[in-house]
Amino acid sequence: MKMKIQTSFYELPTDSHVSLRDSLLSHIQNLKDLSPVIVTQLALAIADLALQMASWKGCVQTLVEKYSNDVTSLPFLLEILTVLPEEVHSRSLRIGANRRTEIIEDLAYYSSTVISLLMTCVEKAGNDEKMLIKIFRCLGSWFNLGVLDSTFMANSKLLSLLFEVLQQDKTSSNLHEAASDCVCSALYAIENVETNLPLALQLFQGVLTLESAYHMAVAREDLDKVLNYCRVFTELCETFLDKIVCTPGQGLGDLRTLELLLICAGHPQYEVVEISFNFWYRLGEHLYKTDDAVIHSIFKAYIQRLLHALARHCQLDSDHEGVPEETDDFGEFRMRVSDLVKDLIFLVGSVECFAQLYATLKDGNPPWEVTEAVLFIMASIAKSVDQENNPTLVEVLEGVVHLPETVHTAVRYTSIELVGEMSEVVDRNPQFLDPVLGYLMKGLCDQRLASAAAKAIHNICSVCRDHMAQHFHGLLEIARALDSFTLSPEAAVGLLKGTALVLARLPLEKIAECLSELCAVQVMALKKLLSQEPSNGLSSDPTVPLDRLAVIFRHTNPIVENGQVHPCQKVIQEVSEWRLPRGWGLPGVGGGLSQNSIDLSLRKVNLPLIDLMVNVYRAHQHSCFLYLGSILVDEYGMEEGCRQGLLDMLADGSVAFLQALCIPTFQLLEQPNGLQNHPDTVDDLFRLAARFIQRSPVTLLRSQVMIPILQWAIAATTLDHRDANCSVMKFLRDLIHTGVAND
Repeated sequence: MKMKIQTSFYELPTDSHVSLRDSLLSHIQNLKDLSPVIVTQLALAIADLALQMASWKGCVQTLVEKYSNDVTSLPFLLEILTVLPEEVHSRSLRIGANRRTEIIEDLAYYSSTVISLLMTCVEKAGNDEKMLIKIFRCLGSWFNLGVLDSTFMANSKLLSLLFEVLQQDKTSSNLHEAASDCVCSALYAIENVETNLPLALQLFQGVLTLESAYHMAVAREDLDKVLNYCRVFTELCETFLDKIVCTPGQGLGDLRTLELLLICAGHPQYEVVEISFNFWYRLGEHLYKTDDAVIHSIFKAYIQRLLHALARHCQLDSDHEGVPEETDDFGEFRMRVSDLVKDLIFLVGSVECFAQLYATLKDGNPPWEVTEAVLFIMASIAKSVDQENNPTLVEVLEGVVHLPETVHTAVRYTSIELVGEMSEVVDRNPQFLDPVLGYLMKGLCDQRLASAAAKAIHNICSVCRDHMAQHFHGLLEIARALDSFTLSPEAAVGLLKGTALVLARLPLEKIAECLSELCAVQVMALKKLLSQEPSNGLSSDPTVPLDRLAVIFRHTNPIVENGQVHPCQKVIQEVSEWRLPRGWGLPGVGGGLSQNSIDLSLRKVNLPLIDLMVNVYRAHQHSCFLYLGSILVDEYGMEEGCRQGLLDMLADGSVAFLQALCIPTFQLLEQPNGLQNHPDTVDDLFRLAARFIQRSPVTLLRSQVMIPILQWAIAATTLDHRDANCSVMKFLRDLIHTGVAND
């Protein structure tokens, strides 16, 4: 019934609305003692009906008058009044902006009626916990809608009752959570503090009274309540953020709010401090924009205390074995800590913080888990530390690369990550390059550390490209033995990216030979795959070597002057000259890739590649060919020398490029449910069409396929697929705007 009212209410004759309303109210009254789930669904149905039934004026007043005097009806009345404000902004309801505005104004008018009802319910509830939970949920719902009068609420006994419940040690978990949610809703509702000053003051003072209750919850090890208090403290800080930054220590900018969050940061469970992360991000952002040294100095001590707490929370268990996990909950928490530290470090000073962290390792003899956590935080800020005349950086780098192999694996792992983050230090101090590479090679040979070491080598290659040129042949040897290391696919590709970046810095006359050797490894892997029978049980997935070739091509970008032959052209031609046997791996891509030389400079796009694309696409409508077509148009559609080959004709002069791709596509979409069954094809077809509109609109407008493309675009406007629909709409928008903007 709820779903029908939500989605199909417009089908109902107007004269049946009243009878449906009365029937639903009768049902909820008769079924009120059954499952709470049924009551909630009926309450939602009634709320959705009220929001869509414009003729039901003053629905709140009607409901309160009808049911408020019957104690047994109060629970379902409160349920309706709770979900009613929540449904106002429901995306499931077909109501326009004007109707929503009318509803909100109506609910605001009757909000005092609801508050009076809630006060009556409190008096009748006594110690009935379930009733109090319903009252707080309902109040929170009306706070969230933002229609309660803040001056009236500031003096309401409901507000003092909320804080009484939160201050009492004996409050149950469910009631505590409901009261906490309600206070958070109230704080969120007064985001504009100045216009809600009376309520803001009451909430501010009320939350500050909860510190002792928090300590009691910690003493009783009641984590649920601790989390609730931290949510309330965080919402307090979020609400008064502008005051905290603009008038720190004064009035509503009272910094006791930050003290509450730092008390929470001291809790041993990392889940508690994590609740406050969004506030600390926002505080950092506001202070960065403020750019006032005096105000920054006020917050420095608070941020230092936070960073020390975060470093402590990042410690692994002392009995942890192996490397730190990055994909479990704690690993994700550490990643969020790393991001937060990077955002806040400007307030403390990265040089000072880095030196202090290093001093804790240098001057003491901390347990391995403390060492690892400190190295982890140092890795987070290493890139932001000023490189000029900073002996600490050099000392840290020297100390790390001389760590004995006997230290805990997790310490080695994080120290490798730190070295990767310090690649700029290596670039400024090339005397460390050899020891650093030696250290990382040891890690690369250890299966537990290999991926981290590969990532660090990639960073070193990216930053120290000129210094690494002398080590290119070492990188080439690593590339040849890539599959002998225990690397994640991303780490392997990253290593090849680093190698390609260094390759591009070699003398031009050496690049062709070195690129050929680098590509040969991947070409041999492909040839080995191609020589297999498809059913021999071995992997026939070519994407690994193809991805690796792609990253090599993408990042080998030497500086070539006009008139010079591109050193990579010959290698691309060599790589392209191999054949796919029939019946192999990819469906139907048989025998098509022989002797297709690709002019890498692509200054004349009489491309055999286009012939090949179209011929394969005619036989097998894989949408990736349409995507590739859009890339070619995007890259070369603006170049005079390319238009003839790319936009007008194929090499044999037989048919326009776009038409050759569109005809098989139209045939595919004409099949029963063609649009619904092939959303990827729709997505890529209109991406291609949009590229023509952007790069060469007249070519498309004169094409024979323009009218069918427009007809398919109109047909696809109702396609229920986000990406495909987005591409269609973008094409139509670009088409219209091009016509408006371009004579």
